Amino acid sequence: MTDSTPDALLLARYVDAWSVATAAFADLAASLSGEDWARPTDLPGWDVRAVVSHVAHLEGVLAGAEHEHAEVGDAAHVRGPMGQFTEIGVLTRREAPPAAIVDEIRRHTAARRQALVADPPTDPAAPAPGVFGAIGWDTARLLRNRPLDVWMHEQDVRRAVGRPGGLDSAAADHSVSYLLESLGYVLAKRAAGTPGTSVVAFVEGTPPAAYAVGEDGRGHRLDAVPTGPTTTLRMSRETFIRLAGGRGEVDPAAVAIEGDVALGERVVANLAITP
Repeated sequence: MTDSTPDALLLARYVDAWSVATAAFADLAASLSGEDWARPTDLPGWDVRAVVSHVAHLEGVLAGAEHEHAEVGDAAHVRGPMGQFTEIGVLTRREAPPAAIVDEIRRHTAARRQALVADPPTDPAAPAPGVFGAIGWDTARLLRNRPLDVWMHEQDVRRAVGRPGGLDSAAADHSVSYLLESLGYVLAKRAAGTPGTSVVAFVEGTPPAAYAVGEDGRGHRLDAVPTGPTTTLRMSRETFIRLAGGRGEVDPAAVAIEGDVALGERVVANLAITP
């Protein structure tokens, strides 16, 4: 949360971004052909149907839908308890008509938005409902992560079916800004930046993000772009979200690195912070 924005307003912004993301996702899914639903995505083991099914499942869980059951097995792409849980929604919809899956998303998100508008969340630290609360998430983390998850999956589908777009929505702005917050951690921990080193990322369509490693060995966000940062990265939104999301192979030439190139390359190589 921030000091300058009231908690209730910030949570409302997250809900609005999620509403934009889910509406765009449902519209895209509804427009796909039968062949599109079978196309592989950048996510191991998941085709387009799996991605759309995953979104339908989680939105149903959050809207209070009946608990689903499936034998997940030991598929190579399923990792950890959360991976086991999310795979259930994929398996239970393998034979469902695409239109029915899209209808699920529309119904569940409409019901949940109505509930959130009728009783707006105001406490960011309140435990998240259901399975998310069980894994330790609070309300702020849940509401902030949902637009990111849905929008990233919209982009997964768009790449799979060759229909780029959706990079300038409120959900896109939210997601890119959110992902950029991990830059300090990547600089200090994954790229082994030493105290005093700094990085500035210029991602198309987003204010620059600047971080420096403090004497405590941690990456701290800077209020302004420093003069002469240690390394500077410039890239498109598409390139950044693919790197931050670990989506496929990205051409190194898609990122312009200035200053300490070796450090910049380590940062870029370690940007993947979301599965």
